[in-house]
Amino acid sequence: MKESRSPFLRLFTYPGAAGFCLAAVLARLPLGMMGLGIVLALNHIYDNWTSAGMMSAVYTLCAALVTPVYARLFDRFGQRRVGLVALMIQTLAILGFAFGAMKRVSLGILFILAALMGLTQFAFGALVRTRWAWVLRDDRTNLLNTAYALESGLDECVFILGPILSAYLATSVNPVSQLFLPAAALLVGGLTFFSMRSTEPPAIVRMETAATTAADHSPVDDGGSVHPEDSDGMKGARSALAYPGILLLFVVFIVFNMSFSAVDVSVTALTKAMGREGAVGLQLALFALGSLCGALIFGSVKLKGSRWRYLVVFLTLLTTGYVVFRLVMDNLVLLGLAEVLSGLCVSPIFATGNLIVRESVDSRALTEGLSWLSTGGSIGTSLGSTLAGIALDKFGPHGGMTIPAIVTCCAIPLAVLGWISSRRRTASASSSE
Repeated sequence: MKESRSPFLRLFTYPGAAGFCLAAVLARLPLGMMGLGIVLALNHIYDNWTSAGMMSAVYTLCAALVTPVYARLFDRFGQRRVGLVALMIQTLAILGFAFGAMKRVSLGILFILAALMGLTQFAFGALVRTRWAWVLRDDRTNLLNTAYALESGLDECVFILGPILSAYLATSVNPVSQLFLPAAALLVGGLTFFSMRSTEPPAIVRMETAATTAADHSPVDDGGSVHPEDSDGMKGARSALAYPGILLLFVVFIVFNMSFSAVDVSVTALTKAMGREGAVGLQLALFALGSLCGALIFGSVKLKGSRWRYLVVFLTLLTTGYVVFRLVMDNLVLLGLAEVLSGLCVSPIFATGNLIVRESVDSRALTEGLSWLSTGGSIGTSLGSTLAGIALDKFGPHGGMTIPAIVTCCAIPLAVLGWISSRRRTASASSSE
């Protein structure tokens, strides 16, 4: 491969990379549609922002509870073996909630359906990033940095298209129609993704079998086999949260992800108060567009130094952007400009967090490690939508738009603590050598 080519183009010279990457994008469409879709549907049915926010929170919080469980199953038994079953259950759960909302069942039943829907969710983002790490395992040119930036950018494409589709379907077709499209996208994208076996990372169970066979037939270390001691490590693999820095990073992701759902709900309420409900999809898409641009920039440069340090910088810039949101929110044009500029920091934050996990966690627990960030995001999203819903009902759009800056500001000292801890570990490792 020629080094002069764009690193993004070089990614797709690897066999199967383009296929699993695009399939995962389609399978992640629910990420961009379900949160806002639930809020729009519930607010239309009950005309209550708090109930809508709490319903979205129940869904995302339940998803957060089970995501690491699914991830450990994926790591141990393989993506295809676990994924095909989980995919079917997840699709049926989404359709069940959608039909329940369409038939206007009671609020209590909808809460139960939302919880069941959340409990079937698993993180496609973690699966595709684990697959990239496997495909690029022999690369020495920093392409994994580019791959993770690409995935963060594609996440933003989902968040650009998702809100637009949700808003359009809810306002122009049917108030609950935006809940059906994600199920179809998930099913098609998921089946395509899991059918691509050539790029699937090996499961721990298969690695244990290989280690046992190697121990029985070839005691000589040839530099490429799996050894019995590795097998023992697989059987007793510790949780990804036990690795240094991962628990703190998980908390950081909980706190700063609260801002995104708060922005979604607050912008939705703001446009409704202005009589510009049709503009909500565009406003949210502008924020995601900025993040997409940030992903392209981040993936094209090589940053040196501590990734924790860059996380602190990006969080600080994003907090500043949220303050600007609050100051210019009465002018949708200025708000849109602020969204694009602030969004430049979003994808780099996610990519940096994923790279911290990749550097800190054993490959046998990588899917779980990455999924903990998704879980943190889900918990943060649920808390953010709930806080924003309460603030909106009590103080209106201006109160809701204050939440993003507050929560992101709270994430900064946590990231600073992670940076300090990382420097101490690096210094300790250097002195021991």
